[in-house]
Amino acid sequence: MPAPVSPPALRAPRGRPPKPRPHGLDARTLLIRAGVAAMTEYGFAAAGLERVLKAAGIPKGSFYYYFESKEAFALAVIEAYAAYFAARLERLLGAASPSPLRRVHAFCADAAAGLVKYDYRRGCLVGNLGLEIASLTPPLRAALQAVLADWEARMAACLREAQACGEIGPGIDAKAQATFFWTGWEGAILRARLARELKPLRLFERLFLQGLQAAGPA
Repeated sequence: MPAPVSPPALRAPRGRPPKPRPHGLDARTLLIRAGVAAMTEYGFAAAGLERVLKAAGIPKGSFYYYFESKEAFALAVIEAYAAYFAARLERLLGAASPSPLRRVHAFCADAAAGLVKYDYRRGCLVGNLGLEIASLTPPLRAALQAVLADWEARMAACLREAQACGEIGPGIDAKAQATFFWTGWEGAILRARLARELKPLRLFERLFLQGLQAAGPA
C-alpha cells in the first residue's frame, strides 16, 4: 500500500502580519476603503501607496500581507467600488417607482450632490482610471470594461421599462442609448470637476432625456 502523500505546503503571505486593529476593524477593508477614496480623487498612478497607507493607518509591511502588488490592490478596489455602485444603481434605476425617466433624473441628481459634497475633488473611480489607459495592465482594463458593461445593462433595463410604460418610443435602441449615456456622463463628470460647477452634468442630462423623448411616446 503506497504511503499517503502529504498536501503541498501553503505559501505564507508576503509581508509581516498586521497588528490587531482596535474595535475589530479589518485592515484589508480599511485599505480598500482608503484606496477607493484616493483613486476617486487622484486616479491610479497619483494615488500613491504611501497616501493610502497613511489614510488607512496601516504600516507598509502589512500591505503586502494582503496584496501581492499594487495591481492586485487596484483590482480589489475596483471590485469594491463596482459593488457599491451596483447597489446605488439598483436603488436609483431599479426601483419600482417613480417612472423610469424620473429614476434617470434621480441618479443624475444624486451624482451631482456627491460632487458638491466632496467639493468636486472626487469623481468616478472608473472614469479616473480609464483616463490612465497607458499605465493600466490588461487585467485592470478588463475589470473596468466589465464594470461599464454592468452599468450599461442596468441603464438599458431602465430605458426598456420607459418604453414599456410609454415614456419613450419603441424605436429607441435602449442598449445603444445606455452606452451613449455612460460615455457622455463620464465626460460630463470630468468637465464639472474642471469647472467646479454642475452645468456640464445638467446640460448632458437635459439633452440626453430630450433626445429620448424626441422620438415620441409609444
